Amino acid sequence: MEERRVSIFDTTLRDGEQAPRNSMTPQQKLELALRIEALGVDVVEAGFPASSPSEAEATRLISRNLTRAWFTTFCRAVRADIDCAVAAGGTRRHEVQILATSSELHLERKRRISRKESIDEITESVRHARGLGVPRVSLGLEDSSRGSDSLLRAQIEAGADAGITCVVAADTSGCMTPQEYGEMIGKVRSWAPPHVSVFTHCHEDFGLSTANTLAGLQAGADGVQTTLGGIGERAGNAALEELVAILAYKHASLGLYTDIDTSAMYAAYTALRRVIGLDQPRNKAIFGAYAFGSAAGIHQAGILRDPSTYEFVEPGRFGRERSMLIARHSGRAVLRHLLDTMGVDLGEDQVEDLYRRHISERTGGDCEDISVLRRRLAEELLTVGAGR
Repeated sequence: MEERRVSIFDTTLRDGEQAPRNSMTPQQKLELALRIEALGVDVVEAGFPASSPSEAEATRLISRNLTRAWFTTFCRAVRADIDCAVAAGGTRRHEVQILATSSELHLERKRRISRKESIDEITESVRHARGLGVPRVSLGLEDSSRGSDSLLRAQIEAGADAGITCVVAADTSGCMTPQEYGEMIGKVRSWAPPHVSVFTHCHEDFGLSTANTLAGLQAGADGVQTTLGGIGERAGNAALEELVAILAYKHASLGLYTDIDTSAMYAAYTALRRVIGLDQPRNKAIFGAYAFGSAAGIHQAGILRDPSTYEFVEPGRFGRERSMLIARHSGRAVLRHLLDTMGVDLGEDQVEDLYRRHISERTGGDCEDISVLRRRLAEELLTVGAGR
């Protein structure tokens, strides 16, 4: 199977930032944009310039400092937003993303405009952006997952006639399953001309954003919109690291690959957490505090002999380190391993006494890194030896 390269559009600085408590200064956005570009993403979304002077300044800084990736600005389908985006970022390597109202629910209850008006504003705004010299214009189909086929097709065709280069099928409310999203992407791909790329945009409300994104790729999408750590509106967006990990290990069977530098992703995520004050989750895939940690004795016994027994994803490949935690579920194997590495030879009764006092009699969620237990054992055994 010939492998197809997946284009990565990072929206950490726009959709990720607009979630509660995720705001960033222009300088912080620039720092993160450069880190994200260094990962190898194709497009960095700078923000929504028309929404505030801070967003416009962030766009200005990012547009002038990226050296390889394109940058995108988020705009409503109005001339003033597009003018503001171009004033802030110029036109070089600039993709303007124009928001379309792509469900009858949003047309009737939010915008209170007609289907024809939604199509007319797409045509006018896309033509305006192209007339200003913007080289790439994407059409973001907001709430497309709840829009009718006839509405989506009409909007895509109008956008293509006006000059879009990309269409983004957004499951804005996170309401779809992988099968449903894949079917929608297949339709969008068939309605868009071959020269117009199709991108996914999935949310985590059902915990399916990564699965839906993958289904979209398998259905013909050319690229994906993701965020570091999956930050974003409500439950979040599809996580860059999850998709990249899947394609890193499953590229042969899926026929899909990325050029992302997996080893640098965790450092970029750590910088993001510092900027927005985000606590590290314990169990999140790839980036969780214990994503590569084990506290269960059966697992630890296997890992000590061969890490691949319980690790399919290799921590070092993603800038992480394996951790072994000592808790009441830990077994004797890890204790014997510690004693062996310390060069200490004890009888079974002595080992059992250490196991009881240091491991099995722990209460509740008491847990510590193996290095802490090693120091404690060293001190205890040294004291015992000195007292003889």
